[in-house]
Amino acid sequence: MELKIGILGHEEMLVTENDSAKVVGSGDLMVFATPKMIALIEKTAAESVKPHLEEGTTSVGTKLDVDHVAATPIGMKVRCESELIEIDGRKLVFAVEAYDEAGLIGKGRHERFIVQSEKFMARTNAKLK
Repeated sequence: MELKIGILGHEEMLVTENDSAKVVGSGDLMVFATPKMIALIEKTAAESVKPHLEEGTTSVGTKLDVDHVAATPIGMKVRCESELIEIDGRKLVFAVEAYDEAGLIGKGRHERFIVQSEKFMARTNAKLK
């Protein structure tokens, strides 16, 4: 499979109390936490390109520019959609949007880089020495 502009991603989740701003620590209210929305965005983009990457490689998130524009209550389903809109060497740029059952809750851009898994982990674990 070839990595090319236009690859689409789609992920869904049901918002539980564990996904709330109060439980995650990003706020005081029992609503869908921004960090959980960001995690869903990253997962959506990463999973969309995973089948198109060479063996031994993966993608890592490096940049997010996302607006969280509406709150979502506990118990509502959330979905995220991504589209690969730019490939610049190892850099991948995605347009991302998140929706709950009432409409748009988040939108923006997300960047990921393609890395060699073993080399990346070796360099990261070297920090422990």
